[in-house]
Amino acid sequence: MRYVLYGDRGSGSATTELALALAGAGVEVRDVPLGRNAQRDDAYSRVNPQQKLPTLVTPDGETLTESAAILVTLAERHPASGLLPPVGSAERAQALRWLAFIATEIYPVVEMIDYPERFQPEGEATGNERRHALRDHLRGIWKRRWLLVEHAAGGDPWFQAKGPAAVDIYVTVVSRWAQTDDWRPGNLPRVEAVAAALAAHDVCGPVWRRHFR
Repeated sequence: MRYVLYGDRGSGSATTELALALAGAGVEVRDVPLGRNAQRDDAYSRVNPQQKLPTLVTPDGETLTESAAILVTLAERHPASGLLPPVGSAERAQALRWLAFIATEIYPVVEMIDYPERFQPEGEATGNERRHALRDHLRGIWKRRWLLVEHAAGGDPWFQAKGPAAVDIYVTVVSRWAQTDDWRPGNLPRVEAVAAALAAHDVCGPVWRRHFR
């Protein structure tokens, strides 16, 4: 039996697909094209009522959502993958710290940047000028938080001493978003080095290149 992953290219499902590759686990990928809002279709809503990606169904039939939780679960169930450092180690504590930081402090900002109208009070007029102003403000928050991640990365080329691991995957995939491609290379060189290492990795590289160019 295999895992079933619902996702789309360049989306949050890339983190799960990369982790499954490191775990050597078989997976069936079911496309949920975000470009046509397929995540809001009735069929997918029955799988994940939150209507977001990714969703992972385990070989035992469990349904998992939330990328950070999926990464930790896969690390626990496939310990030989190296997705997380050993239990009880200082390295594991730091890995969990930055997985949580990405999940709580950075990931939610993406939806606000992409869909600012969702965060306007109901019934309030929303003009293009206001949406652009909100996006610019949120991108400033995004950039300041990414600089904290950049400062913490120090494994050369991985985020920590050993990689690739869950934190490398999560950091680099989420860093591709928010339309900041021009800003990232000059300001996040360590994060970019981790992404380059993933792209060149024998196992992760083919998956990475399917999602990002």
